[in-house]
Parts: sequence; C-alpha cells; structure tokens
Amino acid sequence: MRPLKIDGSSGEGGGQILRTALTLSAVTGRPFEMFNIRAGRKSPGLRPQHFWAVRAAEEVCGAVVEGLEVGSEYIAFTPGSLRPGGYSFDIGTAGSVSLVLQAIFPPLALVNGISRERSRVRITGGTHVPWSPCYHYLSLHWIKYMNMLGFSAGLEMTRAGFYPKGGGEIVAEITPSHGVRPMVLKERGQLKSISLVSLVGNLPGHIIRRQKERARRRLADEGITCPLDIRTGDMPAVGQGTMLLLVAGFEYSQCCYYGLGAVGKRSEAVADEAVDGLLGFLKTDGVVDEHLADQLLLPLALSKGPSEFITPKVTAHLMTNIEVIEKFLPVTIEVEDMGDRGGAVRITRPRG
Repeated sequence: MRPLKIDGSSGEGGGQILRTALTLSAVTGRPFEMFNIRAGRKSPGLRPQHFWAVRAAEEVCGAVVEGLEVGSEYIAFTPGSLRPGGYSFDIGTAGSVSLVLQAIFPPLALVNGISRERSRVRITGGTHVPWSPCYHYLSLHWIKYMNMLGFSAGLEMTRAGFYPKGGGEIVAEITPSHGVRPMVLKERGQLKSISLVSLVGNLPGHIIRRQKERARRRLADEGITCPLDIRTGDMPAVGQGTMLLLVAGFEYSQCCYYGLGAVGKRSEAVADEAVDGLLGFLKTDGVVDEHLADQLLLPLALSKGPSEFITPKVTAHLMTNIEVIEKFLPVTIEVEDMGDRGGAVRITRPRG
C-alpha cells in the first residue's frame, strides 16, 4: 500500500498532526510518511513526548519506523498488526503522558476483532504540564466521553509530575471495544452542578485554600448558584505544582477548564484561568469545551453513524485535525462557524 504523504508544518503545524496520523495508521493499517514535523516551532522536529508517541504506536501495532530520533523532522511509519497487552513507557522528561496515551488509546481499544485481551499501559513523565490535557482532565472528563462512545477504560495516577522534573506516572486499563458509537449533542441544557478540584503537590496548604476561595467567590459574583462540589487535597508528586479544575455538569453534557501553577504565578491567577475558561464557555452555545471537541473528532470519525456537536471555539487545532483525519478515512467533517456562539461540527460517512 502506497504511504500517505503528510506535511507536518501544515495548518496548526504542531504535534497533533503526528499523533492523529499515528493513531489512524495503527487502526487502518495505512502507512504514512511525514516531513517538516513541527518545522515552524522554536524547537522543530520530534521532542521527547513526540518521540515516545511514535515509539508507543510502534510497539502496539508492530510497526516499522524510519527516522525515529529526537529532533527528526521526518519519519516513515508502516504499521503491522495490533497487539494488546502490557506496556510501559518512560518519557524521561516532563513530556506529556496524556498525549502519549491518547495516541495509542483508540488502537488498543479497537482490537476486539483481533483479541479480547485487555491492555495495561503505564506511562511516566509530565501529568500536569502546559499545552496538554492534565491527568485530572482525562480522569474526570475525557474518559467519561470515551466510555460514552463505547470504549471501556479506567485511569489511575500513582504520582503527579510537573514541569520541569516530570516523573509522574499514570496507568490505563483498556478493555477491547465492540466499536464506536456516534454522538449527537446539539444542546447542553441547564447548568446543574460544578465540581471544583483544588490540589497541590509538595506545596503549602494555603495555596489550596486561596485557589478554592478565589474560584468560589468569582463564580458567586457571576450569579452562578448551582450546587458546588469542592474537593481539595495533596497529590503525591515529583517536584512541586498546583492545579485548580472545574467540571460543569449540564443536563446533556459537561465541560472542563483548569489552571496550572508556575513559578511566579499567584494562586489566584491559577483559579482565574479555570474560571475565565468556564465563563467564556457559558457565553456560547458550546456543548463540549474546545479541547474535548478536538479530542472527539478522531473516535467519532471511526463510528459508522453520523455525529454532531457544538464547540465554543473553532480553533486552528480543530481544523488541522480534520485535515489529517480526512486523509485516512472516508469521512466528511463540516464545521459551521456560528460566530461568537461557537461552531457546529458534523461528521458523516458516504452511503454504502
């Protein structure tokens, strides 16, 4: 089979192009060559987390890979057969464990026609780091939607890992699925509850309280009166870090926003980041947050039925992901720009 040629600098030009191609290559058996990988970035080519996404995909589908080294701007990936089982990947830096997991999750979840064996994946690296979904976003939000689509998986974090030390560890248990269900979510309904999670790793307890109180007060000032479920605590961790996360539950959907700590960043600013995200969402017709919208595209494109949902923002990330998905799969993904209200995303397959 002739490999697809993919320009890694097209569209948004980030690592998502590579991860989507890896996932779909492993699932469909279609080889690809990618050039100009992250060519426009400050540090172009494969960084450690991208290297390990490729290595993880290579292992789970017995692929043959050319050009795999940190800094490489070219790889050729020829997949073999999917192989469920036990895997362990150590990124060795604060590279995102979440992004490595998401690259291999669909292939391991869709091996039902090959094997009924469960997979257990252990990944070490950054669990709460910038520019990627943190562990709690996955465990309290993303995994719920994956299970709604027909997957069966559970997540556990044994310790948190922050920038720059990393060293965090998550474990995913993935049971083979019978396929992906389509999803149609055109409205979110009324706001029913908000879960507020304020956590630290190896930092003083007053940071937990300041984050919590800032978020609670700002939500009250906005007239949000739904039940507020508050969870606080310490995370076993390598290094120091902090997080405040909000999950807003509606009648028909939920969204999630969070803020992460950084050197010199006040606790109140961490809370503001999460609250600003949620308040911005509430001003739109969004049904799922913009980050989840991007992460739903690929599994829904593998479903046999049509899907539709509304995102609060039409991002460059979303549009780039669509471009890659349509190279691998016989699907049409349309985005209706609704201005300040968001965007409607529709995924369809040709008849027959």
